[in-house]
Amino acid sequence: MQTYGMRWVIMDNLQEARAALQQIGSDPGGIAHMVGKGIGRAIKLEQVPLRVAHILKQEMLSVGGDAAVHRDVITNNVDTTDVMLLGTVRQLENLAKKILSQPFGLKKIGHALKQLLTNLEPSKVRILNCRGKELTLGERTLVMGILNVTPDSFSDGGRYTSIENAISLAECMVEEGVDIIDVGGESTRPNYAGISAEEEWNRLEPVLKTLLERVTVPISVDTYKASVAAKALEVGAHIINDVWGLQKDPDMARVVGDYQVPVIVMHNQDGTSYQHLMGDILSFLQKSIELAEAQGLSGDQIIVDPGIGFGKTTEQNLEVMARLAEFKTLGHPVLLAASRKSMIGNTLNLTVDERLEGTLATSVLGVVSGVDIIRVHDVKANLRTIRMSDAIVRGQKGVHYVGA
Repeated sequence: MQTYGMRWVIMDNLQEARAALQQIGSDPGGIAHMVGKGIGRAIKLEQVPLRVAHILKQEMLSVGGDAAVHRDVITNNVDTTDVMLLGTVRQLENLAKKILSQPFGLKKIGHALKQLLTNLEPSKVRILNCRGKELTLGERTLVMGILNVTPDSFSDGGRYTSIENAISLAECMVEEGVDIIDVGGESTRPNYAGISAEEEWNRLEPVLKTLLERVTVPISVDTYKASVAAKALEVGAHIINDVWGLQKDPDMARVVGDYQVPVIVMHNQDGTSYQHLMGDILSFLQKSIELAEAQGLSGDQIIVDPGIGFGKTTEQNLEVMARLAEFKTLGHPVLLAASRKSMIGNTLNLTVDERLEGTLATSVLGVVSGVDIIRVHDVKANLRTIRMSDAIVRGQKGVHYVGA
């Protein structure tokens, strides 16, 4: 029986859908009308008041989609409910337009929904200015190399505490093609007691100053202490990487704001208890974003990190890895830092020095999920893996649909 080559075609965003329709020779006017109809989206809202949930369900049905709510909503036996909007991009766009003029906070939901749908599309190529050094985002996945100058790092403690060894490694990473070097003076391994800001700066200062003189790529400083960040920025550091997302030291947001420097905000917490794993992580990161925005930072200047290995069990880390693409919801560049983490060791039963293959697997998944920067120890192997993955996933001009 003739089935005319029937098959499933992957279309994850409007760019891919447009390319697929153009390939079969559809009329440009028709493409504009149909492009959003082949892409399904599930949009979750949490703790929505009952009357708002009723309106969202009715309006979603009216545009041809649907909305899932708690089973007791129909009898009004709950005060709030989570809502899952289910529909195509076109239907969700129509919903956003319809609720912009409605009461009970629906206008705000409408604007947020329009922005979220935009965030889920492939980002355009743009330039991030790191205090005079430029990074190109959206063209390929960037690689950040790790340089620990602490004697007690979980991965390579003590190996690069001398200035000569640290600079040698940094220069090697640059030769291998690294885009950013992230230098840290304090271990962030679990259950670590920590060191004073003075001791951390004493470790960082000589290496950082030498790096800034001899290395051409942007230098990121990994610290959650505002005083250390201020000193690092004063001598010329280009990026601050805060493993507590500006929420540990109350002065950190002000410091990065004073210098208007790009900042990486990572999710972190004490313990591994969550009400909704992804919802709680995204809420934490949203607060970090708001702290940065209050100091004048915006857009690509705020880079979000899901915090693999921090405040999460192995199972929770694996779930976050499986759902990396959801962090695009926030509308900011995403950084993945899974290199040599315990998640890999626990899953494969391997020691720290045996985790390269597991790390490479996370890097591939990061590219597939659309992250912008991947932070790694083993630059050469990861960079080659990431470049190959980029060639497959991004294809021509960021479109991996090139014909089927």
